[in-house]
Order: sequence, then C-alpha cells, then structure tokens
Amino acid sequence: MANLLEVRKYNKKDYKSVVHYSLPAEQALYTSMPIEVINTFLKDTYNQPFVICSGENIVGCFAFYTEASGNIYTSNQNAILLKSFSIDSRHQKKGYAYQALRMLPQIAAKFYPAKDEIILTVHETNEPAISLYKKAGFQYRGKNYNGEYGIEMIFHMGL
Repeated sequence: MANLLEVRKYNKKDYKSVVHYSLPAEQALYTSMPIEVINTFLKDTYNQPFVICSGENIVGCFAFYTEASGNIYTSNQNAILLKSFSIDSRHQKKGYAYQALRMLPQIAAKFYPAKDEIILTVHETNEPAISLYKKAGFQYRGKNYNGEYGIEMIFHMGL
C-alpha cells in the first residue's frame, strides 16, 4: 500500500522538483511534462497545476482546468477538466496514481465547490491508464474525441 499522500496546489518552491521530473518516452507520448503544465499555468490562470507528494517528494502532477468555454469535451458548464495526470517514473508501481485519483473529488470540492463533475480524456491505446481510471471510479460513456494524435476516450466522475 502506498504511503499517505498529500495533493496540493503547485507553488514556486516546487519548481526544482518539477524540473527534474522523470517520465519514460512511452508515457510522455500520452501526457505533458509537469514543467509544461506549470508554464501553461503562468499564461492561463484557469489551468491550475497540482502536485502529488509523498513526504518531501513530489511523486506526481496534474492540472485542473476550470474555464467552461475551454472544455471542449462536455456541455456541462460545471465540469472540471483533469489534464496531464502523471506519476514520476521513479515513484510508479507504488499505488500513488490510484490513491491520488481517489482523492480528486475531495480536492475538487475544496477548491471548486460549484463544480459537479470531473472530465478527462485518455488515448484509446493507453490501456494501463484506461484500466486505472476505471478502477478509480471514472466512467466511460461511449463518447470519444478525435484528437491531434488519434481517438481520445472521454471519462467522467461525478462530484
């Protein structure tokens, strides 16, 4: 079982850890590196990065995108888009991804109480992620998005 995790908003003191974040090439195909997530946030405040911590170590990263007009995957104006979820390769296979995903409803409720759903997309060939998202409580309702790199499956989690 994974150690107790803390999930919190990114802050400037996390920068050094984020710069040294590691993802294998086959996983980096499916997500953005955390430094890219941070740089996007600096330009777009609706794109809020979060870090997943175990003790003093940043073990993962993701962003919540909260602007309804920028969420092209749903007509639900109260949905949050989960983007760029990943676990640093040095900390994978420890249960952190599942544990962090299960914490998302509480995190969303704390920071975005008006939101009622989390949406994410996953490339149809990313079978490990699809399995993980389903296990963590996300539901695939048969809708897809034809993305830049192929078919993206749209998953939902009610809040």
